[in-house]
Amino acid sequence: MSYSGRMQRSHILSTFYAPRGRNRIYDLGIQIAQMYLSPFDKLIGVIGDSGSGKSVLIRGRFPGLEVTNDDGRVNVRPLPLMDQDSETGFFTPHTYHVDIRFEMGFTQPHELADAIMQAVHRGKRVVVEHLVVEHFDLIYPFLSTNANLLIGVGEEILVARPNPFGPFPDSISRRCQESLKYRLMAHTAEDLCEFCIPPEERDRAEHDDIHHGFILAFPEYKPNLDLEDLERRMLAIIDQDVPIDYVDESHIAIGGKLPRTHVPSTGHVVGFHLVKRFLLDHFNKRYLLVGCVGEDSLEMMDRLSRMQTDLNFT
Repeated sequence: MSYSGRMQRSHILSTFYAPRGRNRIYDLGIQIAQMYLSPFDKLIGVIGDSGSGKSVLIRGRFPGLEVTNDDGRVNVRPLPLMDQDSETGFFTPHTYHVDIRFEMGFTQPHELADAIMQAVHRGKRVVVEHLVVEHFDLIYPFLSTNANLLIGVGEEILVARPNPFGPFPDSISRRCQESLKYRLMAHTAEDLCEFCIPPEERDRAEHDDIHHGFILAFPEYKPNLDLEDLERRMLAIIDQDVPIDYVDESHIAIGGKLPRTHVPSTGHVVGFHLVKRFLLDHFNKRYLLVGCVGEDSLEMMDRLSRMQTDLNFT
């Protein structure tokens, strides 16, 4: 569905699962841009902790945007936002990006705030169509305005169109910070599950999201897996507290350095349990392998057990 001004006037907050995996985040970013981004938005705030996937989501929403800095590297210097007066003529930026947490290491917050408001107030005179501010909650106290659009990234992705009465960045930030740990645990548990199943099953598995957990969906026929044994093997690796190693953008290794959207080691996965039966998704003809993490995972397992008839366990 494309952007609708009438719909946005009544919009307060929308919530999406924060997908795991670069391609899925890109896809969701494009959807959010199509549904919620107005051509009249001048200030867009992105909120979330390091490693939550903010930069990937920004790339999905703004294809071609030069992100000024990213994990382990600085892409653009001097910062275009702080160098507006030197940008004249036809080839001026349409969109500025600034990572507030990173830039506060070099520039005072009030100076960043002044530059942001200068870009917003210049509007079309300098062809500033959008201003994308990462870690917006850190600069908000120094600004005289809220963002036109707020996006929070934790276990969920929150999309808000604030008015003078909210939502405010601090409330979005709290919700994201409290939930992100569950996404990181679920991501690690999901990859650990794939690590422990046969390659032929891993290759055909599809990924879905649930609250405080993960789903591996197997189309057409049920995998020949002993789920009790699978959980035991996964718990054994979790108990060993094995480090998680980044290999490249598509792969990790169990043992080594920390990838951004994982917990530091398997021992940080708390309360892991597998549902001991496959759930049959009749509509899509898939068999679902469900894993739960977090302090309330047993409560979730109990809830699923009580819903056994409705969920069509098999």
